[in-house]
Amino acid sequence: MLNASPVIITCVVLYLCIVLGVGFYLTNKRVKNSDDFAVANRSLPTVVLIGTLLATWCGAGGITGSANLIWRNGPLFGVLIFMGAPIGMLLLYFVSGRVRMATTYTIPELFEIRYGTAARVIATVCIILGYVGILASQFKAAGNLINLTTNMELETAIIISGVIMLVLAVTGGMVSVAYTDAIGAFLFVGGFLVAIPLLSGQIDGGFLGMFKNLPEGRDTFTGNLSFMQAMGYIFPIFFLVLGDQNMIQRMGAAKDVETAKRSGRGLVIAEIFVCALIITMTTAGIYLLPNMDRPDTVIFQLAIGFLPPLMGGILMAACMSFIITTGDSYVLTISSNITYDIWNRFLRKDATDKEKLLFLRVSAVGVALLAYLMGRFFPDILSVQMYAYSMYGASVTPALVCALFAKKVTKIGGVCGILAGGLGTILWEIVFRSPFGIKSAIITVPFSFAVIYGVSALTQHKESVPLERVYGKNVA
Repeated sequence: MLNASPVIITCVVLYLCIVLGVGFYLTNKRVKNSDDFAVANRSLPTVVLIGTLLATWCGAGGITGSANLIWRNGPLFGVLIFMGAPIGMLLLYFVSGRVRMATTYTIPELFEIRYGTAARVIATVCIILGYVGILASQFKAAGNLINLTTNMELETAIIISGVIMLVLAVTGGMVSVAYTDAIGAFLFVGGFLVAIPLLSGQIDGGFLGMFKNLPEGRDTFTGNLSFMQAMGYIFPIFFLVLGDQNMIQRMGAAKDVETAKRSGRGLVIAEIFVCALIITMTTAGIYLLPNMDRPDTVIFQLAIGFLPPLMGGILMAACMSFIITTGDSYVLTISSNITYDIWNRFLRKDATDKEKLLFLRVSAVGVALLAYLMGRFFPDILSVQMYAYSMYGASVTPALVCALFAKKVTKIGGVCGILAGGLGTILWEIVFRSPFGIKSAIITVPFSFAVIYGVSALTQHKESVPLERVYGKNVA
């Protein structure tokens, strides 16, 4: 194992201290009630919103799980798997105005308006099952980074990472999460822009040579996978980002509809740029680290072994920033689901604002513990990442798209679609263990849409909720 220099360790620790300090400062200044905590009192400006959207999406999945796939299959495959994210974000931009008008705290709240109470409960369960898996991947990724940097025992490093993410989420909610996300996004981009020329200079042929002399099996769009297997990695990412409650929640935290739309445009551009940086960085790892037993850590090992200590420290801090900020975002969004969709909706309808704020924080602790336990049952970051993406993309996104746009979808159609996507993912991923190496989303997402429209066609005589109920105004 590579040993990190004291400079790298100092950079990572300094970043963590700064981000925690900013989080505590914003908590004291800006968090006064549950609305501040959950959606930053719907006051985020464009630059901060773009930063938090980018950092929320580009976390451990991009720099560990996806980097693993790129290292194994090559940069063209990286273009293929990352293609789903900007396309999904472009579509998210087109619905951003409607999302802001809905002004709900969570997606299940919107589902209840359109599909009824049963849909809200089922969607909440599916979101929690998916998001806890994503949060577990953030814990594991940050733990791997600390483990490589300090040689700390991996399990201890994972626990420390989880505690840091929990503290950021519990103290300031969306206020501290959004602003520290923005800091992390700018640090990440800057760190990668400086590191890539230094790494490519150590490879024969330099920057362009990296892409001309790729090893066999890493020089095609599908790499070492079949076309259907490759599609199985694209579908979950595309449908997760299109209906991602984390993204939706931040769109709802915008100052107004126009801010949400501007942020959506900026996010598409920023995501394409960041994906290009990750692909290029990982491609350098194909040459500089040709034999690895932990490809999830390829970017971390490049920072430690092939960059000057100060630059390596900045890059490691940049990676930590994206992982931490994504993790605390998921702590916040899952605790929001538990608080608003279960506790406040069914157990304490008359809860005061102070009680809601307290329960948001208490539930966040439980969420972090559950994510840690789930992470122990998955062998690597990529496996937990793909399960979580598939669960969410199949159970929530089809029903959300229909809730926002399909006028003739019925309540029972929406409920059946959510169930079909969630149960289908569990059966395909856990019971059948991904037959033929094909990930579940390529089967379950179309199946969920088909069930929604099929059941709705059979139940058109039952009254469906008009879109006007969702937005509180006439919808064209």
